[in-house]
Amino acid sequence: MSETKYKRVLIKLSGEVLAGDKKQGVDVETVGKICDKIKEVVEMGVQVAIVVGGGNFWRGKNGHQMERTTADYMGILATAMNALALQDALEARGIYSRVQTAIEMREIAEPFIQRKAEKHLNRGRVVIFACGTGHPYFTTDTAAVLRATEIKADVILLGKSIDAVYSADPLVVKDAIRYDKITYSEVLEKDLKVMDSTATALCRDNNMPLLVFGISDPENIVRAVKGENVGTIVSNN
Repeated sequence: MSETKYKRVLIKLSGEVLAGDKKQGVDVETVGKICDKIKEVVEMGVQVAIVVGGGNFWRGKNGHQMERTTADYMGILATAMNALALQDALEARGIYSRVQTAIEMREIAEPFIQRKAEKHLNRGRVVIFACGTGHPYFTTDTAAVLRATEIKADVILLGKSIDAVYSADPLVVKDAIRYDKITYSEVLEKDLKVMDSTATALCRDNNMPLLVFGISDPENIVRAVKGENVGTIVSNN
Protein backbone atom coordinates (compact mmCIF):
# COMPACT_ATOMS: atom_id res chain seq x y z
CA MET A 1 0.00 0.00 0.00
CA SER A 2 1.39 3.39 -0.97
CA GLU A 3 1.55 6.13 1.63
CA THR A 4 -1.43 8.44 1.40
CA LYS A 5 -2.51 11.56 3.24
CA TYR A 6 -6.20 10.66 3.37
CA LYS A 7 -8.01 7.45 4.31
CA ARG A 8 -11.47 8.35 3.02
CA VAL A 9 -12.16 10.92 0.29
CA LEU A 10 -15.18 12.21 -1.56
CA ILE A 11 -14.51 13.20 -5.17
CA LYS A 12 -16.86 15.74 -6.70
CA LEU A 13 -17.08 15.50 -10.49
CA SER A 14 -19.15 17.79 -12.65
CA GLY A 15 -21.16 16.28 -15.46
CA GLU A 16 -19.28 18.48 -17.93
CA VAL A 17 -16.03 16.73 -16.99
CA LEU A 18 -17.45 13.39 -18.15
CA ALA A 19 -18.33 14.86 -21.55
CA GLY A 20 -14.69 15.59 -22.37
CA ASP A 21 -14.17 17.54 -25.58
CA LYS A 22 -17.62 16.53 -26.79
CA LYS A 23 -19.13 19.02 -24.30
CA GLN A 24 -22.34 16.97 -24.13
CA GLY A 25 -23.20 13.39 -23.20
CA VAL A 26 -20.64 10.90 -21.88
CA ASP A 27 -17.23 10.50 -23.49
CA VAL A 28 -16.22 6.91 -22.77
CA GLU A 29 -12.50 7.60 -23.17
CA THR A 30 -12.58 10.52 -20.72
CA VAL A 31 -14.56 8.53 -18.16
CA GLY A 32 -12.12 5.67 -18.57
CA LYS A 33 -9.10 7.86 -17.86
CA ILE A 34 -10.71 9.21 -14.69
CA CYS A 35 -11.69 5.71 -13.54
CA ASP A 36 -8.15 4.43 -14.19
CA LYS A 37 -6.91 6.90 -11.57
CA ILE A 38 -9.74 6.14 -9.17
CA LYS A 39 -8.77 2.47 -9.45
CA GLU A 40 -5.18 3.39 -8.63
CA VAL A 41 -6.32 5.31 -5.56
CA VAL A 42 -8.52 2.42 -4.38
CA GLU A 43 -5.62 0.00 -4.78
CA MET A 44 -3.58 2.32 -2.55
CA GLY A 45 -6.06 1.53 0.23
CA VAL A 46 -8.07 4.76 0.09
CA GLN A 47 -11.85 4.60 0.52
CA VAL A 48 -13.52 6.55 -2.29
CA ALA A 49 -16.97 8.07 -2.64
CA ILE A 50 -18.09 10.15 -5.61
CA VAL A 51 -20.76 12.78 -6.15
CA VAL A 52 -21.46 13.48 -9.80
CA GLY A 53 -23.32 16.32 -11.48
CA GLY A 54 -25.51 16.18 -14.57
CA GLY A 55 -24.61 19.28 -16.57
CA ASN A 56 -23.44 17.29 -19.59
CA PHE A 57 -27.09 16.29 -20.12
CA TRP A 58 -29.09 19.04 -18.48
CA ARG A 59 -28.63 22.03 -16.21
CA GLY A 60 -31.55 23.57 -14.37
CA LYS A 61 -30.71 27.01 -15.73
CA ASN A 62 -31.18 25.63 -19.26
CA GLY A 63 -34.86 25.39 -18.50
CA HIS A 64 -35.27 29.12 -17.90
CA GLN A 65 -38.70 29.01 -19.54
CA MET A 66 -39.74 26.08 -17.36
CA GLU A 67 -40.94 25.98 -13.79
CA ARG A 68 -37.78 25.91 -11.64
CA THR A 69 -38.66 22.75 -9.72
CA THR A 70 -39.30 20.79 -12.92
CA ALA A 71 -36.04 21.97 -14.49
CA ASP A 72 -34.08 21.07 -11.36
CA TYR A 73 -35.59 17.58 -11.18
CA MET A 74 -34.57 17.00 -14.79
CA GLY A 75 -30.99 17.86 -13.79
CA ILE A 76 -31.26 15.54 -10.78
CA LEU A 77 -32.24 12.65 -13.06
CA ALA A 78 -29.31 13.42 -15.37
CA THR A 79 -26.89 12.71 -12.50
CA ALA A 80 -28.19 9.14 -12.30
CA MET A 81 -27.15 8.48 -15.89
CA ASN A 82 -23.63 9.73 -15.14
CA ALA A 83 -23.46 7.61 -11.99
CA LEU A 84 -24.29 4.49 -13.99
CA ALA A 85 -21.62 5.38 -16.56
CA LEU A 86 -19.02 5.70 -13.80
CA GLN A 87 -20.13 2.45 -12.21
CA ASP A 88 -19.85 0.62 -15.52
CA ALA A 89 -16.34 1.98 -16.17
CA LEU A 90 -15.14 1.15 -12.66
CA GLU A 91 -16.45 -2.39 -12.72
CA ALA A 92 -14.94 -2.96 -16.16
CA ARG A 93 -11.66 -2.26 -14.36
CA GLY A 94 -12.37 -4.73 -11.56
CA ILE A 95 -13.40 -2.14 -8.97
CA TYR A 96 -16.60 -3.01 -7.14
CA SER A 97 -18.96 -0.08 -6.77
CA ARG A 98 -22.46 0.86 -5.65
CA VAL A 99 -24.72 3.65 -6.85
CA GLN A 100 -26.87 5.24 -4.16
CA THR A 101 -29.54 7.73 -5.11
CA ALA A 102 -31.37 10.41 -3.14
CA ILE A 103 -34.50 9.59 -5.17
CA GLU A 104 -35.59 5.96 -5.07
CA MET A 105 -34.80 4.00 -8.24
CA ARG A 106 -34.95 0.42 -7.01
CA GLU A 107 -34.34 -1.22 -10.36
CA ILE A 108 -30.98 0.47 -10.97
CA ALA A 109 -29.57 1.68 -7.64
CA GLU A 110 -29.79 1.58 -3.87
CA PRO A 111 -31.46 4.37 -1.93
CA PHE A 112 -29.01 6.48 0.05
CA ILE A 113 -28.55 4.99 3.52
CA GLN A 114 -25.66 6.46 5.48
CA ARG A 115 -24.78 3.28 7.40
CA LYS A 116 -24.93 1.16 4.26
CA ALA A 117 -22.70 3.62 2.41
CA GLU A 118 -20.11 3.39 5.17
CA LYS A 119 -20.34 -0.40 5.09
CA HIS A 120 -19.58 -0.42 1.37
CA LEU A 121 -16.65 1.95 1.85
CA ASN A 122 -15.20 -0.18 4.64
CA ARG A 123 -15.34 -3.16 2.27
CA GLY A 124 -13.35 -1.31 -0.37
CA ARG A 125 -16.23 -0.51 -2.70
CA VAL A 126 -16.54 2.85 -4.43
CA VAL A 127 -19.85 4.50 -3.58
CA ILE A 128 -21.32 6.84 -6.20
CA PHE A 129 -23.94 9.24 -4.88
CA ALA A 130 -26.45 10.38 -7.50
CA CYS A 131 -29.50 12.66 -7.60
CA GLY A 132 -27.90 15.39 -5.52
CA THR A 133 -29.76 15.99 -2.28
CA GLY A 134 -32.98 14.79 -3.90
CA HIS A 135 -34.45 18.28 -3.77
CA PRO A 136 -34.66 21.19 -6.23
CA TYR A 137 -32.89 24.48 -5.47
CA PHE A 138 -29.82 22.62 -4.13
CA THR A 139 -26.75 22.01 -6.30
CA THR A 140 -24.65 18.87 -6.48
CA ASP A 141 -21.89 20.89 -4.76
CA THR A 142 -24.15 21.11 -1.73
CA ALA A 143 -24.88 17.40 -2.06
CA ALA A 144 -21.14 16.68 -2.10
CA VAL A 145 -20.61 18.53 1.18
CA LEU A 146 -23.65 16.87 2.74
CA ARG A 147 -22.55 13.36 1.76
CA ALA A 148 -18.92 14.00 2.73
CA THR A 149 -20.07 15.09 6.17
CA GLU A 150 -22.41 12.12 6.55
CA ILE A 151 -19.75 9.54 5.65
CA LYS A 152 -17.08 11.38 7.67
CA ALA A 153 -14.75 11.90 4.73
CA ASP A 154 -11.32 13.37 5.43
CA VAL A 155 -11.54 15.79 2.51
CA ILE A 156 -13.57 16.74 -0.55
CA LEU A 157 -11.57 16.58 -3.78
CA LEU A 158 -13.20 19.06 -6.17
CA GLY A 159 -12.07 18.49 -9.74
CA LYS A 160 -12.61 21.55 -11.94
CA SER A 161 -11.60 22.79 -15.37
CA ILE A 162 -9.45 25.48 -13.67
CA ASP A 163 -6.46 24.15 -11.71
CA ALA A 164 -6.93 26.11 -8.47
CA VAL A 165 -8.81 28.93 -6.75
CA TYR A 166 -8.07 32.37 -8.17
CA SER A 167 -9.06 35.89 -7.20
CA ALA A 168 -10.84 36.14 -10.58
CA ASP A 169 -11.33 34.04 -13.66
CA PRO A 170 -7.74 33.54 -14.92
CA LEU A 171 -9.03 33.08 -18.46
CA VAL A 172 -10.40 36.62 -18.35
CA VAL A 173 -8.12 38.41 -15.86
CA LYS A 174 -4.47 37.72 -16.71
CA ASP A 175 -3.08 38.93 -13.37
CA ALA A 176 -5.57 36.99 -11.24
CA ILE A 177 -4.01 35.83 -7.96
CA ARG A 178 -3.65 32.06 -7.48
CA TYR A 179 -4.21 30.84 -3.94
CA ASP A 180 -2.41 27.85 -2.44
CA LYS A 181 -4.55 28.14 0.70
CA ILE A 182 -7.64 30.17 1.54
CA THR A 183 -10.33 30.10 4.21
CA TYR A 184 -14.04 29.59 3.67
CA SER A 185 -14.73 32.99 5.19
CA GLU A 186 -12.44 34.62 2.61
CA VAL A 187 -14.14 32.71 -0.21
CA LEU A 188 -17.52 34.00 0.92
CA GLU A 189 -16.30 37.56 1.56
CA LYS A 190 -14.57 37.79 -1.84
CA ASP A 191 -17.49 36.03 -3.56
CA LEU A 192 -15.12 33.59 -5.25
CA LYS A 193 -16.92 31.06 -7.41
CA VAL A 194 -15.47 27.91 -5.88
CA MET A 195 -18.84 26.38 -5.03
CA ASP A 196 -22.22 27.95 -4.47
CA SER A 197 -22.55 29.89 -1.20
CA THR A 198 -24.74 27.24 0.45
CA ALA A 199 -22.14 24.53 -0.14
CA THR A 200 -19.30 26.81 0.98
CA ALA A 201 -21.07 27.73 4.21
CA LEU A 202 -21.89 24.08 4.88
CA CYS A 203 -18.21 23.17 4.49
CA ARG A 204 -17.24 25.98 6.84
CA ASP A 205 -19.83 25.09 9.47
CA ASN A 206 -18.82 21.42 9.46
CA ASN A 207 -15.08 22.09 9.25
CA MET A 208 -14.79 20.01 6.08
CA PRO A 209 -11.52 20.58 4.13
CA LEU A 210 -11.79 21.09 0.38
CA LEU A 211 -9.05 20.59 -2.20
CA VAL A 212 -9.73 22.29 -5.52
CA PHE A 213 -7.62 20.99 -8.43
CA GLY A 214 -7.60 20.66 -12.20
CA ILE A 215 -9.28 17.47 -13.42
CA SER A 216 -8.08 17.87 -17.02
CA ASP A 217 -5.11 15.80 -15.86
CA PRO A 218 -6.73 12.86 -13.97
CA GLU A 219 -3.33 12.03 -12.42
CA ASN A 220 -4.04 14.95 -10.08
CA ILE A 221 -6.51 12.69 -8.26
CA VAL A 222 -3.61 10.43 -7.26
CA ARG A 223 -1.37 13.40 -6.42
CA ALA A 224 -4.07 14.92 -4.23
CA VAL A 225 -4.58 11.71 -2.27
CA LYS A 226 -0.82 11.47 -1.69
CA GLY A 227 -0.81 15.01 -0.29
CA GLU A 228 1.24 16.51 -3.11
CA ASN A 229 1.01 20.23 -3.84
CA VAL A 230 -1.83 20.43 -6.35
CA GLY A 231 -4.53 23.06 -6.47
CA THR A 232 -5.85 25.02 -3.51
CA ILE A 233 -6.74 23.91 0.00
CA VAL A 234 -9.84 25.61 1.39
CA SER A 235 -10.42 25.26 5.12
CA ASN A 236 -11.24 27.20 8.26
CA ASN A 237 -7.57 27.75 9.13
